[in-house]
Amino acid sequence: MPAKTRVNGSSEVLHLAVAQRLRALIVEGGIAPGQKLNERELAERLQVSRTPLREALKLLTAEGLVEHLPNRGAIALQLSADDVAHAFEVMAALEGLSGELACARISDEELAELQALNFEMRAHHARRDLPAYYRLNARIHRAINRAARNPVLSEVYDRLNARLQALRFSSNFDTDKWDAAVRDHDAMIEALLARDGQRLRRILVAHMQHKLDVVLAHLNRTAEAAGVATGASRPLPEAVASTAEGSAKRRATAGRRPRLVRGGPRAAPRHG
Repeated sequence: MPAKTRVNGSSEVLHLAVAQRLRALIVEGGIAPGQKLNERELAERLQVSRTPLREALKLLTAEGLVEHLPNRGAIALQLSADDVAHAFEVMAALEGLSGELACARISDEELAELQALNFEMRAHHARRDLPAYYRLNARIHRAINRAARNPVLSEVYDRLNARLQALRFSSNFDTDKWDAAVRDHDAMIEALLARDGQRLRRILVAHMQHKLDVVLAHLNRTAEAAGVATGASRPLPEAVASTAEGSAKRRATAGRRPRLVRGGPRAAPRHG
């Protein structure tokens, strides 16, 4: 059994460090969706004992990144296309509300910090350093949410966002769409600087809707590849089909200003 690792001279916070490493493995693809989380193998891989590992797994279970299934034990979260579509629909509304409130409540110091984060994120994008880019990307979205000064909103946002992190990370591998996402972030900063809450809401909602299109296309390609490999014929999931139809409509109106329909996160994205 590996010796217990200590963090800053204390084992009390070890499970938090283990959770952080496990979270990164799940989000960045080191652990595949649906993969069984064998305690012995993970303990050896992370060089920790099973006690902090179990505490870390409990924490990630509470976050929604780990599931416990009958007769299978703990596995990395695996979402269906419909699960993803429903989650992103809610996430778009949360992001939009966060942006609108942030424009009214953000401090000048927070604005300067967000500008610096965006500049640093752009540098990682230029180097095509996806893991570093994604960490900055996540910090920016979280900072906008925190600037909204609404703890209930932040609690709901964090819980749902944890379930979507791995999909948001993997979907950035497409270069053109990654470039478009960076342009979205520039527009977000501009709206924040202008304190234009309605504009930032539209940008964030469109950004999340486009991200949904990208994620579902990625999931569909993965499913098709698996179907070819196994000789199985897989129908297009309902959520993918409906999103593909929505994408065609949005492409037809790509030159128009994004429009938010009151009562739900339905907007035509201008950016990728």
